[in-house]
Amino acid sequence: MSQNLMKLQNGSDVRGIALEGVEGENVNLTAEACNVIGQAFVKWLSKKTGKAAKDLKIGIGRDSRVSGPVLENACVKGMVSEGASVVLCGLATTPSMFMSIVFDETKFDGSIEITASHLPFNRNGLKFFDKDGGLEHDDITDILTIASGLEVKTADISGCAIFDLLSLYAAHLKNSIVKQIGGTKEKPLSGLKIVVDSGNGASGFFVDKILDPLGADTTGSQFLEPDGMFPNHIPNPENKQAMEAIRSAVLKNKADLGLIFDTDVDRMSAVLSDGSEVNRDAIIAMAAAILAPENPGSTIITDSVTSDRLTYFLEDVLGLKHLCYMRGYKNVINKQKELNAQGINSPLAMETSGHGALKENYFLDDGAYLAVKLIVALAKARSENKKLDSLIEKLPPLVEEGEYRFKILCEDFKDYGKSVLAEFKSRAEKAGYKLPQSFEGVRISFKEGDAQGWMLLRLSLHDPVMPMNIEGARKGDVAKIKEIAKELLKGFDKLDMSALN
Repeated sequence: MSQNLMKLQNGSDVRGIALEGVEGENVNLTAEACNVIGQAFVKWLSKKTGKAAKDLKIGIGRDSRVSGPVLENACVKGMVSEGASVVLCGLATTPSMFMSIVFDETKFDGSIEITASHLPFNRNGLKFFDKDGGLEHDDITDILTIASGLEVKTADISGCAIFDLLSLYAAHLKNSIVKQIGGTKEKPLSGLKIVVDSGNGASGFFVDKILDPLGADTTGSQFLEPDGMFPNHIPNPENKQAMEAIRSAVLKNKADLGLIFDTDVDRMSAVLSDGSEVNRDAIIAMAAAILAPENPGSTIITDSVTSDRLTYFLEDVLGLKHLCYMRGYKNVINKQKELNAQGINSPLAMETSGHGALKENYFLDDGAYLAVKLIVALAKARSENKKLDSLIEKLPPLVEEGEYRFKILCEDFKDYGKSVLAEFKSRAEKAGYKLPQSFEGVRISFKEGDAQGWMLLRLSLHDPVMPMNIEGARKGDVAKIKEIAKELLKGFDKLDMSALN
């Protein structure tokens, strides 16, 4: 393969440009690339499992992107050419492709979801699973290395089995809601109004296969039809336009709850009946509050940009422990697995992006399962004449925040960034500021005094950029903390700090 496939690695996924149509972005995730990656996955999986290729059963699904069918076809031909049995799952979600390894009806040795999550219509990618969950960074490197030495092979794929995985997965979620709510009601969600915004991704099934059969009123749900051009808004709970769309739908339809998912449904956010957005710190707080009664004193793991407000809520209000770890959903999930293996109960690992993995759900970051937990909590709250809002009423509100990105203006940006962090930390310590434990970058907390809030300076994993997050506890505190940041960063001539001006 002449193409440099290694450039397609994006952490623990494969990602690339699959369609023309965006100026300056040339296609690099081609059918040919997917063909050899399919071959390589079979070789890699065969080696890991000790099974011959002909004894492997692999499932493949895709989100709603228009490039999905062509890339899927090429990947399937690659896998079949190696002798593997391939099962076509059609439109599917990323979590359902992992569950295809768990379900008795499927029990695949490995699976692939063709998706680029929330990225624009011209992008696509591949996510891989085996019995241990999502593949790790080094596994993807190995697969792409193998693929780089292969040539495109064709195969007859007309005999591949077809399986309706999404219906099986939906039934699993529906049964989970019934079981967790308890009681004998045939339609336990009757009387509840829940609107869903799918953003034309793969989550439309949540309405017709789960909520409607359980009796919920889903009037006002929108953009449920899969459409890989995403004509209404990007399916991304971190996107302001997307959140405004679901917020408007909740208020217009006087709903009890609004749910919004990303394209491949491994992330979600929510909107309460009053239009309050439950995302970032609030969605973590909500999930933790739901889990807290059955997990007293347990540890909640988050990424590094969660706020001191969340730490207060988790520790002082819920009586839990907060481990503010690193960015990257694989990082927080792997830390969660590590703690539980040590006997430390960690029921939830969650990023502010909406990626949330529950111990009770195979440590899988599944937006639909998280939605199940919110729906069960909503039903239980209603039975006690309460609102879902009551779970997080003691979470202090966000007052003001800012993110500032400083470009590093030199070739060896990683070394320079590390030297900036070391000096920044040294200066902060000399100034007497409080530095809580930080697994990524340098965090400073301002509990009292003229400025109150926190800031975090870190180095981007891949780019020559140092992001700084600041949150103020009161109006005007962000401006005060920015001045402190300028003082602590004086003299770094290869750091463009114009964003602070």
